[in-house]
Amino acid sequence: MASSPPAQGTQAALIIGASRGLGLGLAEEYLKRGWHVVGTVRGTAQTGLHALQAKSGGRLEIENVDINEPVQVDALKQRLHGRSFALLFVNAGVNTARETTIADVATDEFNRLMVTNALSPMRTIEVLDELVSPTGTIGAMSSGLASVADNEQGGLEVYRASKAALNTLMRSYAARHAGDRHPMVVIAPGWVRTDMGGAAATLGISDSVPGVVDAIASREGKPGLVYIDYQSKIVRW
Repeated sequence: MASSPPAQGTQAALIIGASRGLGLGLAEEYLKRGWHVVGTVRGTAQTGLHALQAKSGGRLEIENVDINEPVQVDALKQRLHGRSFALLFVNAGVNTARETTIADVATDEFNRLMVTNALSPMRTIEVLDELVSPTGTIGAMSSGLASVADNEQGGLEVYRASKAALNTLMRSYAARHAGDRHPMVVIAPGWVRTDMGGAAATLGISDSVPGVVDAIASREGKPGLVYIDYQSKIVRW
C-alpha cells in the first residue's frame, strides 16, 4: 500500500535506522499509537520495515539512507524539506566481539564503532534537527553500558566507549542549544534480544520498546537533555 504524508493533526516521527531490531520495534509501536512514521533503511533489500509498511494503512514511509555517508543524510534532508516531525530519533549501533579490549582492538574496528555509534548519529541530528517542530523531541538510542559512573565491572570496552562518546556529544549538542524548547533524550533500552543483544538477553523487544516510547513521551514539554532507561528512570552519566 502506498504511503503519504500525515493527515492534519497526526503526529509524525522520523526514526533513523528502522529496518530491524529496536528501530523496527519503535516504528511498529508508534504506528500502534496512531502516529505517522518515516523510517529509514540502508540499501535496497527488503526488510522487516517493508513488511510493516504493507499493513500500515499508508502511515509508514520508507527512506533509504546510510548515516555513515554524509551526502546521503543531506539528500534525505532535501527530500523531507518542508516536513515537520514531533520526534527525531536516531537508532544506530554496532558491536565487536565481547572479549575485545582496548589493548587488542584493531584501529579500523575501533573507528568503525566510533563512527557508527557516535559520530554518524550526531552528524545526523545536526543535519536533520531543522525538520523537528519547535517543541518536538530529539533523541538517540544509547545504552546502560554508556554510563561512566556505573562502569564498575568493565567488559564490552569498545562498545561502552562508543556509546559514552555518543552521550558526551549529545550533552555538548544540548549545551549549544540551551535556549531551544526541544526535549532531548538518550535512552538505555535494557539488554534486549536482538541480533546485537543476543539470545541470552533478559528482555524481548516487546518488553523494551513500549517503555522506550513511554520514556520519550514522559519528556514532552520538558526542554533539555536527560539520560533515561526504558522504565523512565534516570541513568547516571
